[in-house]
Amino acid sequence: MKETPKTIHIRWVRSGIGFSRKQKRMVRSLGLRRLQGVVEAPDTPSIRGLVNKISHLVEIISPKARPAWLSIPEYSIQKPEPSVQAVGENSEERRERSRDHEAPAEAALGEPAQAARPEASEE
Repeated sequence: MKETPKTIHIRWVRSGIGFSRKQKRMVRSLGLRRLQGVVEAPDTPSIRGLVNKISHLVEIISPKARPAWLSIPEYSIQKPEPSVQAVGENSEERRERSRDHEAPAEAALGEPAQAARPEASEE
């Protein structure tokens, strides 16, 4: 049974301006790039000693708990089932068959396809 190595989360809370370059290098060596940045580092004595040396610049924080609803998938995506074609049927025949089933909108309303226009009377 493998044990996962314990880690700690370190946040950079104070600027290195006004402090020695050595302390600024220590902050960078932890992997911190920006103020208020958070990194995850292994919980080893060397990392703990480094954090202790610059404790006025960084702090150890507890990681945010992951919400329980994130562990449950909202939905799952499945591959569509392949469509079954009749033997000997090609795409053109299917298109023609689908056109036969479609009724024009005018016919559905009971109106003729082309309405007769009243002709203008000449005076």
